[in-house]
Amino acid sequence: MQPLPLLLAFLLALAAPAGAERTILIYGDSLSAAYGIAEEDGWASLLQGRLAAAGCGHRVVNASISGETTGGGLGRLPVTLDTHAPSIVIVELGGNDGLQGHPIAAMREDLAAMARLAQRAGAKVILVGMKLPPNYGQRYTAAFEAAFTAVAAETDAALVPFLLEGIDLETMLQEDGIHPTAAAQPTLLDNVWRVLAPLLAAAGVGC
Repeated sequence: MQPLPLLLAFLLALAAPAGAERTILIYGDSLSAAYGIAEEDGWASLLQGRLAAAGCGHRVVNASISGETTGGGLGRLPVTLDTHAPSIVIVELGGNDGLQGHPIAAMREDLAAMARLAQRAGAKVILVGMKLPPNYGQRYTAAFEAAFTAVAAETDAALVPFLLEGIDLETMLQEDGIHPTAAAQPTLLDNVWRVLAPLLAAAGVGC
């Protein structure tokens, strides 16, 4: 005879709604951590509302940290994956590496390693691209931007070419000239959604 606790756990698992454990992990820096604005106004928070409106049963976990680099992100990713068991991981890192002049090759290796860790954990990966101001030099900025495309191709991750696409740099940045305002957040979400929505549809989750 099957022990009662084990049988009860089995019955509870059957009764759980399909997709209840599906999690989208946002793994980024200050651009995803709602720096300088109310947390509920950030694109990560707005994503939860859009998923609900689309009938998706996903939960959004925002594990973004202001100031994070790809090296720091890689170091904490295994525990984060174990904790949240996401089905989709959105990696939005690299901007701070570029602003701090880190070697592009190291950043690229970190991004690829994070993509592979997430994929081995059973998650689909979306890599979010970034660009640098022109004062960093044409050679460095071009190599920086190309790194995201290369990693996406190398790891078979989906790619958001540029998170800030469509942002008016004159009116939609905070006083620091780096971080988008609350008014810019829906545009950031649109840029991610264009890549995320087909991924959800391909998974057949009814979104």
